[in-house]
Amino acid sequence: MRGMHRLAIYDMDKTITRRATWTPFLTHYATRRSWGAVSLLATLGPAALYLTKRIDRVRLKEMTQALVMGRRADLAPVEAAAESFGERIAVGGVYDQARARIAADRAAGYRVVLATASYDFYVRPIARALGIADVIATPSTVEGDRMIARIAGENCYADAKLRMIRAWMAREGIARDDAHVRFYSDHVSDAPTLAWADEPFAVNPHAKLRALAAERGWPVLDWP
Repeated sequence: MRGMHRLAIYDMDKTITRRATWTPFLTHYATRRSWGAVSLLATLGPAALYLTKRIDRVRLKEMTQALVMGRRADLAPVEAAAESFGERIAVGGVYDQARARIAADRAAGYRVVLATASYDFYVRPIARALGIADVIATPSTVEGDRMIARIAGENCYADAKLRMIRAWMAREGIARDDAHVRFYSDHVSDAPTLAWADEPFAVNPHAKLRALAAERGWPVLDWP
């Protein structure tokens, strides 16, 4: 095994968590607001635009955030909702096998990192509840005491995720040649990072990733 640094990097949605988290977070936030149900119905419009390929994932996130949370949301209620949502996910929304795998990686001397396309402001409470200090996620825009419905940089997805992992390693002073990397993901969009890792794991993979894992000889972990 090469390198003095051992990194175990996990995708979050459907890898650690049992389901995707953005729509559940928006629902959790909306239920705390008097106009929440109407705003959730309004997100069907952007969803239809995305499904017909008229907008990309970035625009989908920004539009749904604006509709449910407002274009300039008060930061305090957002943070409160994120904390309570993180606790809820950590208690009932995480695979038991993911918890065990994270614990095993830690016991083997790996530094556990979460790398996810989900927004950083609600990923961090989930990570804290799981005892994960290092988070690489889609950055939200905060101006003073307001959260703006705009991504502050790149959506941490596909090729961008690998770029953001490499940038994080550079900030941490970890050279690639001096690191041994495990990477876990459920989705074929993470193929660039899986191919880059020393030990790639396809976790509960959907059909495209399962086929790619068979072709590349990547281990498959099926967690019920």
